[in-house]
Amino acid sequence: MKHLGLVDYQPTWQAMKDFTAARTADTRDEIWLLQHPPVYTQGLAGKPEHLLRANDIPVVKIDRGGQITYHGPGQVVAYLLLDMRRWKINVRALVRLMEQAVIDLLAQHGVTAKGREDAPGVYVGDAKIAALGLKIKKGCCYHGLALNVDMDITPFDYINPCGYAGLHVTQARDAGISTPLAELEQQLAQNLIALLQQHREQG
Repeated sequence: MKHLGLVDYQPTWQAMKDFTAARTADTRDEIWLLQHPPVYTQGLAGKPEHLLRANDIPVVKIDRGGQITYHGPGQVVAYLLLDMRRWKINVRALVRLMEQAVIDLLAQHGVTAKGREDAPGVYVGDAKIAALGLKIKKGCCYHGLALNVDMDITPFDYINPCGYAGLHVTQARDAGISTPLAELEQQLAQNLIALLQQHREQG
């Protein structure tokens, strides 16, 4: 587990790609916990029209699945650099596991959340609180999930989040969670690790 603090998007993305390209069967899996300065990232299927209004936030076209989303300070980002064969897990199961880690975290703080079959991510009511996306290369994954904690969510107004027009976005603070971001980050990582171990033992 690595705590990277506030780091620029593009060098971090490059570091994930380099880590994955250099992996061997013996490479230890890692979870990177961090925040990014304001940036929009547009996935492989991303359509430019989902950026509704141009602004001064950069748009980076990247190699994960999914459409456009926003990252900014006050959001916990967890990147999972895993050998999926080691954990006996497929993409669909890993997506559900990441969602469950967030759902469990919010439940630990008295907030009910759920996933949606039609739109990956985690929702409180009809508002999205966490987005996720992965890239799989030779059985290994990178990218991961972003949980809105205590941030300026205005930049989401300028996009169709994850390609969904009119999708509401929320954050932990607005759901009544006042726990410091660093603590939530740690709990999220612990949930991810516990669920991965549980999945491997059951598999």
